[in-house]
Amino acid sequence: MTETLVPARSVPAGSRGERFTSYDVDAFEVPGGREEEWRFTPMRRLHGLHDGSATLDGAAEITVTSGPDAAGVTVETVGRDDARIGDGGVPSDRVAAQAWSRFETATVVTLDGTPAPVTIALAGPGAGNTSVAHLHLRTKPHAEAVVVLDHSGSGTLASNTEVVLAPGSRLTLLVVEDWADDAVHVGAQHVSVGQDATFRAVAVTLGGDLVRVSPTVTFAAPGGDAELAGLAFADAGQHFEQRLLVDHAQPNCRSNVVYKNALQGRDAHTVWIGDVLIRAAAEGTQSFELNRNLLLTERSRADSVPNLEIETGEIAGAGHASATGRFDDEQLFYLQSRGISESQARRLVVRGFFGEILNKITVPELRDRLETAIEAELAAIGS
Repeated sequence: MTETLVPARSVPAGSRGERFTSYDVDAFEVPGGREEEWRFTPMRRLHGLHDGSATLDGAAEITVTSGPDAAGVTVETVGRDDARIGDGGVPSDRVAAQAWSRFETATVVTLDGTPAPVTIALAGPGAGNTSVAHLHLRTKPHAEAVVVLDHSGSGTLASNTEVVLAPGSRLTLLVVEDWADDAVHVGAQHVSVGQDATFRAVAVTLGGDLVRVSPTVTFAAPGGDAELAGLAFADAGQHFEQRLLVDHAQPNCRSNVVYKNALQGRDAHTVWIGDVLIRAAAEGTQSFELNRNLLLTERSRADSVPNLEIETGEIAGAGHASATGRFDDEQLFYLQSRGISESQARRLVVRGFFGEILNKITVPELRDRLETAIEAELAAIGS
């Protein structure tokens, strides 16, 4: 394992390429909520994950299920001294470092050939309990696989997920955050994309009291291709936060990011931070990121901060866009003029808003399940 040897208590980094990373919890100051990394997060709702006061009094459960033919899927439970742990990346905040330093065993899933879709269920420790978890996914060269990472249950969880793509491999990762109403999940995802490898990720967040996930995608060699898509539907009082970093450190790589959030109810809150760093060596980069937020009711709030940092002029193209707004009155008028009630018209607009993301889910059973869950959310609109 290697880490950046820069004191966390120094002047804040002027570039995302200079951000502090470490496996050592004590290398990070205890966040107070005013730091850039934490300014949108309601710290009191973290139940001590950020300051070390949380007691690990429960256990998260990871269950791996493959298709009828398990060929190409290897599942191992390993100790923290396994040489593969850390291949994905290094923690960049105190909660991730806390989870990294306190896990006892990690689940390693290795994918080879073209296995059937794999489902990994990660269940929380139970109401009132706190735990940490560590999951490591890796592909063999030229493997092609689909993995569903399904979060559910109650309690408070801090987790690290590593994804390591070998050269020429292709992985589709479908992440579902469908927690119980009391659950708190602070997760870090560390993704390393090898030469000519392809990474596709779709994240859907529907449940939980507070869900904050920080994916970091790093291109480890030229020719990588990464697409990250996501949607969140926040109800009253829910806080859903996504903080992404796509680090173009190699030439001739491509990334595309599309996230959409819908909010309804008092104090529903979504946060999307999209950072793209194109380093000086990353000539030929092509990158774009987009965030859209739809406010369905009063007293809900969406924060959206796209950031694009470019250190070379020799790129194929780069851009970003963000917008937050309420229903389009013209769309509503058009639908109502054709005999559709206002409440049904609003539901149709939201379905269309999310359709682009749901269509990226390649497992039909999962897509049907999520569409049903979103329909349940939509039933509350105008009721």
